[in-house]
Amino acid sequence: MILKKTWRRRTSRWTSPTTVTRSPLRRILRIGLRSLVVAFGGLLAAAGWAGVLQLQGNFHEIVPAQLYRSAQPEPESLESAIDTYGIRSVLNLRGAHPGEDWYDAEVGVASDKGVVHASFGLSASRMISEEEAMALAELMETLPKPLLIHCKHGSDRTGFASALFLARLAGASERHSEGQLSFRYGHVAIPWLSAAWPMDQSWEQIEPALGFHDS
Repeated sequence: MILKKTWRRRTSRWTSPTTVTRSPLRRILRIGLRSLVVAFGGLLAAAGWAGVLQLQGNFHEIVPAQLYRSAQPEPESLESAIDTYGIRSVLNLRGAHPGEDWYDAEVGVASDKGVVHASFGLSASRMISEEEAMALAELMETLPKPLLIHCKHGSDRTGFASALFLARLAGASERHSEGQLSFRYGHVAIPWLSAAWPMDQSWEQIEPALGFHDS
C-alpha cells in the first residue's frame, strides 16, 4: 500500500503542471521583449538608411534641370555634379564661413567652374520666420538654374528649402512639397524630441502664405 500511494503521488506531480495557467506577468514581459526587439530592429534600419544617404552624399534630383539637393559636397563630388547635371548655381544653407576648409573649397570649385555661389544661413534647430522664408524663396528664384541646394547633412534645412522651392516656384501641391521634409532624405520629425522639429513647425507656419489653407 505504501508503494501504491507513493506511485500516485509521483503521478500527480507529473500531471499537475498541465493544469497550471501561465502567469499574466510572464506574458507581459514576453510581449514587451518582442516590442523592444522590433523597436531595436527599426532603429538599426533607420541608422543604416541614414548611413547610406551620407555615403552617397544624399544627392537627389528634385526637378529635372531645375533643382537638386545634397549634403555638404566634397570638392570632387561638386565638380562631378556640375559636369553631369549642368549645375549653374550652388546655394549653401550653412551660411558664409570664409577661412573654413569646406567653405573655401566649395567657393573655389564654383569659381573655377563659372558657377554662381550664394549663402543663406539657417539653423535646423531654430524656427524660420515667414519673412526669412520669403527672402529665401526670392533668392532661389533669382539664382540660375539648375540649382543645387545643400546644408551639412542635406536632410533638414535643405528639406525645408526644397519644399519651399516646390511650393513657391514650381507650383507643386502641399503634399508633394512637404514630402521634401521626410525620412527619405534623412529628416526625422518627432515633435519636441527631434532637434530638427523646428523645420516642420516652420513649414506649417508658412503654409497659408503659400496658399495651403486646409492643412
